[in-house]
Amino acid sequence: MVTEVCSMPAASAVKKPFDLRSKMGKWFHHRFPCCKGSGKSNMGTSGDHDDSFMKMLRSKMGKCCHHCFPCCRGSGTSNVGTSGDHDNSFMKTLRSKMGKWCCHCFPCCRGSGKSNVGAWGDYDDSAFMEPRYHVRREDLDKLHRAAWWGKVPRKDLIVMLRDTDMNKRDKQKRTALHLASANGNSEVVQLLLDRRCQLNVLDNKKRTALIKAVQCQEDECVLMLLEHGADQNIPDEYGNTTLHYAVHNEDKLMAKALLLYGADIESKNKCGLTPLLLGVHEQKQQVVKFLIKKKANLNALDRYGRTALILAVCCGSASIVNLLLEQNVDVSSQDLSGQTAREYAVSSHHHVICELLSDYKEKQMLKISSENSNPENVSRTRNK
Repeated sequence: MVTEVCSMPAASAVKKPFDLRSKMGKWFHHRFPCCKGSGKSNMGTSGDHDDSFMKMLRSKMGKCCHHCFPCCRGSGTSNVGTSGDHDNSFMKTLRSKMGKWCCHCFPCCRGSGKSNVGAWGDYDDSAFMEPRYHVRREDLDKLHRAAWWGKVPRKDLIVMLRDTDMNKRDKQKRTALHLASANGNSEVVQLLLDRRCQLNVLDNKKRTALIKAVQCQEDECVLMLLEHGADQNIPDEYGNTTLHYAVHNEDKLMAKALLLYGADIESKNKCGLTPLLLGVHEQKQQVVKFLIKKKANLNALDRYGRTALILAVCCGSASIVNLLLEQNVDVSSQDLSGQTAREYAVSSHHHVICELLSDYKEKQMLKISSENSNPENVSRTRNK
């Protein structure tokens, strides 16, 4: 089977613990409730684990934190003191990774790192882990090989297009346009477009050729497809549109071009993230600033009822928090768990953010007090 290679741009290459989570799912679902369904538990009725990975991991975890891993008690010495802080170098490394994963499973790690989930709920970032196709020559026919590698002389390609269905799909439901666009073969893309190939065909992940070109940052192919009327608002199987992928790549020029051609700035993926919320979640400060200038909705909510401000706090990004506060966003908004941005900041020990929120609140109160004490405002109120 043809699969896709995981290769992300350096600017967004954040290591995600999905491999670890799939292994954890095989280990102990009592300790990892969010991993239920991600693998088959190796825990029998006796409570013994037969997984070799588990034996290695448990020996390390036993040295790490018995609060988070009660099933490991007795396998080592806990480094959790009365304050709940960990001073073990192994723990510091692990906690920084786990903070990005799931605070349901690691309650004592809350606030110890830049959490991408907050105190509850999780996002599936797997959509952004496979930007490029990985192909094998033997899996492609002549046209698809020519579209992918682009080394066929133009006249031979024209003959090939005349004798072959140019909209034919391979095993992964990819057309020649998908492959050429994803690999930046603009000459092949132009030939296919000139012959009016189908623009919005979906591959096995429900991605159009335009989505693949944006995802792989093939600017020339993107502009060709947009000029020929490719739909930039078709969501893939994750609910992401072209604008979501431009934001993930922190590509302001691409985002600007997509918006000029009518991309929906408020489209939501299956996590309920608009492009702005995604940018905040992934701490893409420059593209967040760009979307704010383009009047993106600052009060949009994700599927957990979290605003851009709450997400910025959960991610520990003081710079984005400050950027949002400059727009006079609502700091009192609560998510579905009843938590406000300040409560997340306090529970996560983000002291700088706490100061920013406190200063903002003071300024707002002074402003209200000043307006109320203004004689003109008082007289207007009385006249009403």
